[in-house]
Amino acid sequence: MVGTVVDNSNGEVLTGVVVAWESPSKKTSILTNTYGLYSLSIPAEAGTIRVQILGYTPFTQSIKAGREAIKLNVRLKEESFELGEVAVQGQRKLDNNVKTTEMSVSTLSSKEIKKIPQLLGETDIVRTLTLLPGVSTVGEASNGFNVRGGNADQNLILLDEAPVYSSSHLFGFFSIFNADAVRDVTLYKGGMPSNYGGRLSSVLDVRQKEGNSERYAAQGGIGLLSSRLTVEGPLVKQKASFMVSGRRSYFDLFLPYTGNLELQNTKIYFYDLNAKVNATLSDKDRVFASMYFGRDQFGAQDLFDFGWGNWTSTLRWNRIVNTKLFFNATAVYSDYTYSLGTPEDAIPSFKLDSRIQNTVTNLGWTYYANARHKIDWGVQNTYYVFSPGQITGAFDIELRQEFATEPAIFVSDDIKVSDKLSITAGLRYSGFANLGKRRVFSYADPLYPSPTTITDTAFFESGEIVKSFVNLGGLEPRFALNYELGPKSSLKASYNRSRQYIHLISNNTTATPVNVWRPAGPYIDPATVNQIAVGAVRNFNDDNGIRISWEAYYKSFQNLIDYRDGADLVFTDDIETELLSGGGRAYGTELLLEKKTGKLTGWIGYSLGRTERLVDGPTRTTRINNGEWYPANWDKLHDVSVVFTWTMTKKWDLGGTWIYQSGRPITYPDARGEFEGIYYPVYTNRNAARTPATHRLDLSFTRSVGKRASWNFGVYNAYGRRNPYSIFFRADFENPTNVSAYRLSIFGSAVPFFTYNFSL
Repeated sequence: MVGTVVDNSNGEVLTGVVVAWESPSKKTSILTNTYGLYSLSIPAEAGTIRVQILGYTPFTQSIKAGREAIKLNVRLKEESFELGEVAVQGQRKLDNNVKTTEMSVSTLSSKEIKKIPQLLGETDIVRTLTLLPGVSTVGEASNGFNVRGGNADQNLILLDEAPVYSSSHLFGFFSIFNADAVRDVTLYKGGMPSNYGGRLSSVLDVRQKEGNSERYAAQGGIGLLSSRLTVEGPLVKQKASFMVSGRRSYFDLFLPYTGNLELQNTKIYFYDLNAKVNATLSDKDRVFASMYFGRDQFGAQDLFDFGWGNWTSTLRWNRIVNTKLFFNATAVYSDYTYSLGTPEDAIPSFKLDSRIQNTVTNLGWTYYANARHKIDWGVQNTYYVFSPGQITGAFDIELRQEFATEPAIFVSDDIKVSDKLSITAGLRYSGFANLGKRRVFSYADPLYPSPTTITDTAFFESGEIVKSFVNLGGLEPRFALNYELGPKSSLKASYNRSRQYIHLISNNTTATPVNVWRPAGPYIDPATVNQIAVGAVRNFNDDNGIRISWEAYYKSFQNLIDYRDGADLVFTDDIETELLSGGGRAYGTELLLEKKTGKLTGWIGYSLGRTERLVDGPTRTTRINNGEWYPANWDKLHDVSVVFTWTMTKKWDLGGTWIYQSGRPITYPDARGEFEGIYYPVYTNRNAARTPATHRLDLSFTRSVGKRASWNFGVYNAYGRRNPYSIFFRADFENPTNVSAYRLSIFGSAVPFFTYNFSL
């Protein structure tokens, strides 16, 4: 038996739906995959199919004897509030989180994300993820996020399978993902499936809505910072549909009316556009095309102009080959660009442009041998074009381009060995080739290149291999197991090895849009990580949907890139002369208590972890922190988050979050220096001090207006905590012999917000 499961109201596919079979001789079940597909082997006898997921009315159908190879597409109706407890109980009886090998995985729908209060009322997917155990940021207004001790560049961020290189608007205040255009979000913190690769720490898989195939609809919102509008509908009812969504901030529109001449010449805004179409060509074939375009602009008319943005496009074809075999083909283009310069009439005038382009192809097959055995395999390739920088204007300079290709193959076997033991075993093999056309220097000491020790120069023609990494180091085994202690609890364990061939070069506390990506090559090795994790899951028997999970992990990193003390990374062509390579380790434990149903829902998360680096070269200039372990910039020992949503009445909802995080590492000066009467701080120990701890309370109220509109208002940083973002040192203007510390806070007071949301 094969088919798809969709939402009856809009035709959107539903993932993670339980499809269960029951007959006199057999009871079995399976979950729908990312594309809403299921395949279930059933005996040629009479039985019953039951399809159910939290929040929808269960679907039940009797199947006559002799109908083994059948196609059954199911449309589930969203359940009303009064019937919610019925569906919840049916879902909990299956206890899928107890039965699967998945661990270190979090899935959130756009509906869940929209209930959580955010800065200025902007629904934010990335900020919501940082409320989960093991996920954090360096601080408020930080670009990117950190997962279990990994750097921000170690997260593979996918939007409809297209890689995204900057996930933030306005330097990290908001994410690029418009929740109105998003169907669901899945974050893999460990135990990654073998079809994912190229990053060390996590995979963030964001899927856009496919569009309402039943009727034309629209939704949007008007807030303090931005407005948004989404339109969707059928091109051919139940056969083809579209979705278009746009969002733009508009602070800049009011600046001319401030009366301040400096502000009148300032521009600061972002916008993004999402679009998707899909069509069912036959009972076996379905095609999808989607795109995203977003950009930020920031500048002062007479001083500078700064902009960055992503463009992605995806073309996908799904085919049900037969009742047991499913095929997916995807072609992707991704382009991340940024520019920095001065106005054309400025003296001097210049413009710096940089970009990274990807062309990705994926071919994947899934074979459902039976309800207890599933095999996935496929081939992938990513082609890179790195353009680190080109300056035009008063003077012309161009950093050399780099080209690379990253092929990979993978296989994964998911099998239920017994009623209690389930195993997922996977293997991925990836290679990498750094390609010409470009020149490459040779150094007297290739392990520690220096611009003063260049011995030779070689030139490689277009397509010629400069350096390849095709060896046993490209093997990436993945393994996970689940042992059920009973119907409500299980023990889990996982191991995965991942390899990363591209690096984000930065000496900032947090990554910024102008940081440069560089590939592995003659002097930069691919980084690797080995992660092991163990955990336990327990569901409780009451009617409140309460469950608790615990995990502990250890990660060992090799060939991590860090910068030399005093490194100059701005527009440096031979970047290898400013870098050092070392190792790292991250270890910790996570606890998550969730309440999934009832008027009060939410979670309490706690993380206890350490993240450390080691760069120990043979000389003083090739080691960091005197060759001793030092904490990474994002290391935080304690991280607590409390998230709740309370349905007070049919018209009023209350949402809240409270977070606490230990102070992050910071480098304090050990001494001061003097040059021609000017005093400056001197730094030797990397990250030896800590900022004060961070904590914050956010609250929001939602008032429903009729059936299709609501007001959302609240306050970010409700008790006005002045959380430290960074601490820096400089000489006092009045007393130049005195070097003082200064504390920078992004938000030092409560920030109110309101948003009007509507749907048509």
